[in-house]
Amino acid sequence: MDQMEPASARIVFVTGPSGAGRSSAINVLEDLGFESIDNIPLSLIPRLVEGDSPLARPLALGIDVRNRDFSAEGLLQLRDTLAEHLGVTVDLLYLDCSNEVLVRRYSETRRRHPMAPDDTPQAGVFREKALLTDVSVRADILIDTSELTVHDLRAEMEGWFGEVTGQGMAVSVQSFSYKRGLPQGLDVVIDCRFLRNPHWEKDLRDFTGLDPEVAGFVGADPRYDEFLDRATGLILLMLPACVAEGKAHFAIGFGCTGGKHRSVAVTENVAAALAQEGWRVSIRHRELERRGAASVAERETGVSGVKTR
Repeated sequence: MDQMEPASARIVFVTGPSGAGRSSAINVLEDLGFESIDNIPLSLIPRLVEGDSPLARPLALGIDVRNRDFSAEGLLQLRDTLAEHLGVTVDLLYLDCSNEVLVRRYSETRRRHPMAPDDTPQAGVFREKALLTDVSVRADILIDTSELTVHDLRAEMEGWFGEVTGQGMAVSVQSFSYKRGLPQGLDVVIDCRFLRNPHWEKDLRDFTGLDPEVAGFVGADPRYDEFLDRATGLILLMLPACVAEGKAHFAIGFGCTGGKHRSVAVTENVAAALAQEGWRVSIRHRELERRGAASVAERETGVSGVKTR
């Protein structure tokens, strides 16, 4: 087998029980620059990586237990063989989830479990987990998605794999409501509740911090400009030091009472300022997501512009 170029010398096997988030994880890796292939049979993988030309990008391969040649022993042996013969890093990423949550997810979708088409979802979950026991025990990276949203999973994946494609440390800027508690995984939390609250303005109450009327109202607070400058300056002071320490992901949270107006407006402005300085920034507005505004609640921004997904 030929050697891969050092810059792309990584293969990640992604597997786990059905419903635990394998497809979502594959999508995140693809967004991070991996060449991604899902549901590939084990027998095809050696031929995929044996070509004369080195792989141009790191490779993510989704492994499903429903493939006809799947076996836990075969997967583990293949990982060890590729690492030995190709001389590259080969990671086994296992997406795990509690039985109760898996059963609930299948009940909500009303789909039949692939491991028990004529039986209950519980039976399918138990059979699949039994088949994957050795894989989960010997996984290099295990992520339990039982309590994670798709946004949480993305942040977790960026922490593990964001540096692989040379995209540097991923910076996440989030807005939230203190009423619902702090989001998980924040490195820095800044309180915006001292700013004037648009909620008490009848004409602004139904808008959000994404609307120019609210952003203008918040920005007119006489303390706003200095607050924004100091908050942005503090973060820009910290980010290079975090990179030097080897962090792959840094999360900043801005909170207000309802997570709808002030924290949203501040998050947008801080994220734009960080992107202007060249940082790769993702934006998340937790309370807007809960209100069903997901299409505008999570974005990724950088110096080249803004991408909505």
